[in-house]
Amino acid sequence: MAGIKIAPSILAWDLGNLGKAVEISVEGKADQVHLDVIDGNFAPNITFGPGTVKALRRLTDLKFDTHLMIENPRAYVDKFLDAGSDLLTFHTEVLNGRSFDELHAAVTARGKEVGLAVKPRTALPRWAMDRMHKLSALVVMTVNPGFSGQQMDMAVMPKVQSLSRLVKERGVGTDIEIDGGVETENVAEVVKRGGTVLVAGAGVYGKKDPVRAISALRSEAEKARRPA
Repeated sequence: MAGIKIAPSILAWDLGNLGKAVEISVEGKADQVHLDVIDGNFAPNITFGPGTVKALRRLTDLKFDTHLMIENPRAYVDKFLDAGSDLLTFHTEVLNGRSFDELHAAVTARGKEVGLAVKPRTALPRWAMDRMHKLSALVVMTVNPGFSGQQMDMAVMPKVQSLSRLVKERGVGTDIEIDGGVETENVAEVVKRGGTVLVAGAGVYGKKDPVRAISALRSEAEKARRPA
């Protein structure tokens, strides 16, 4: 069984010193760095663009997990790939089967990975279920997109469990990535429901010792996966 992956979300750090956030991820032995890109239209915030990703790329070889919360992802795919993103995640709410296929072709032609995300109240559409085999990650948001530091909506847990079951039934290697409010207090429940990638913003960068916080999340997650 593959291990849990920890993906610190640097949006929760001081935006004037994102290089330090990446260094913390490296020192804490995180598995990947989560980059929240928000355009002010899809969600009520504006974060950063490909120029920032490119600058951070020079600091580490860690996987860059870039979550595009934007209304027109096709216009920016090449820019984020050029900047050094390894996994591009798009939102089902702005796509259909045909537009996803176009994005998937553009990303995989560059040897990179594709993910799909759903907001807390969005059901995974049929076209996405039919393309599960094309996904490296299925990102289940457990807060409404926009801002770091929100509390996890535990009402989303049944959806996490359902989608995890679907992945197993399809026999695909898609990660179930949980994004929003991940903390040591709830990580056991997340993992028991099937979460395999844990995106933690305030759960890492909001702690006094963020390096140790990464280890604490991993420890609690792995403990929850052990047989009773």
